[in-house]
Amino acid sequence: MDNALRVHYRLTLAAGENGADKARGIALEQTAELPARCIPEPLLERHVGQVVDLRQTGEHTWNASIAYAAELCGGELTQLLNMLFGNISMKAGILITGIDWPETLLDHFGGPGHGIAGLRALLQLSPDQPLSCTALKPMGSDASTLAEITRAFAAGGVDIIKDDHGLANQPSARFRDRMLACQRAVEQMNAQQAGRSLYFPNVTAGPGELLERMAMARNAGCRGVLLSPWLCGLDSMRLARDEFGLAVLAHPAMTGSYFGTDHGLQPEVLLGDLFRVAGADAVIYPNTGGRFGFSLATCEAINHALRRPLGRLCGAMPAPGGGMDMARAAHWIDQYGVDTMVLIGGSLYQQDDLRGATRRLLATLGR
Repeated sequence: MDNALRVHYRLTLAAGENGADKARGIALEQTAELPARCIPEPLLERHVGQVVDLRQTGEHTWNASIAYAAELCGGELTQLLNMLFGNISMKAGILITGIDWPETLLDHFGGPGHGIAGLRALLQLSPDQPLSCTALKPMGSDASTLAEITRAFAAGGVDIIKDDHGLANQPSARFRDRMLACQRAVEQMNAQQAGRSLYFPNVTAGPGELLERMAMARNAGCRGVLLSPWLCGLDSMRLARDEFGLAVLAHPAMTGSYFGTDHGLQPEVLLGDLFRVAGADAVIYPNTGGRFGFSLATCEAINHALRRPLGRLCGAMPAPGGGMDMARAAHWIDQYGVDTMVLIGGSLYQQDDLRGATRRLLATLGR
């Protein structure tokens, strides 16, 4: 099949299931959604997924690769997701382990608007400098308190100060008030000490509010935003990129529900390929050894998916976080490479002086 999107699955068979039948069932379910005998031959050949590889790997496990015509996506990320894991998400024992992308789809969806090099340009950082990031916490703080925390982080020189993903439009700190106060704090501190810190507000919301928040952020001078794409849709990242020119830091909220052992999407597929193809410039994920259960191998696989050559797409920057200790920040740069944004939150807050703690963090990163 020319110009095909090839999807790789690991199939776990239940009692009575057959690997070949299960693979063929996926190909039909995700396209025609009819028995093969009911599909006209021209459509069967062109519009139904084709099982192009099938191998038994264990007593109850098989690897299958299915090719889908790229045109079946209709140029829409929503339909791409539907074709990848729509109806079959409600079946059992189907794990997507990889995707081979045709260049037509990559070019159409576009990928990161800034990417690794673009983020460095925004921050005026050279290619040999790792990036730092922190989060404004805790939920329930008012806008003026969050602005003071922002001021301290900017005084310490952290690169990106993002809203915590739980900061939305709560009465304690309405989005507009918080965003304006924190952006003003960054601008003032940058002016005082020739700094380059950037503030990324969390604009995650429903369609109407999402547009309003992106517009407010851009008009206030923000150069990027935090988005939780699995909450507000992958197209929210393309919207930020194409309509507002904003860099996107993607948060993985709710994606963990797809990371099953034998069912769902592997993290490197969802957080790596899909987030990058849809427009993420940097992707937050829970680092190994933190509060969550990702292995080192999984983290390395996400990093690879975000940075590997992929058509003409820019590489996206990994942003490991989730309980990282500032004292080990340099270790993770050594482990993952300099094109990494270390996200340190609670470890900084545990210090008495946020400004001093931030400066010590940068010193450990050779900054």
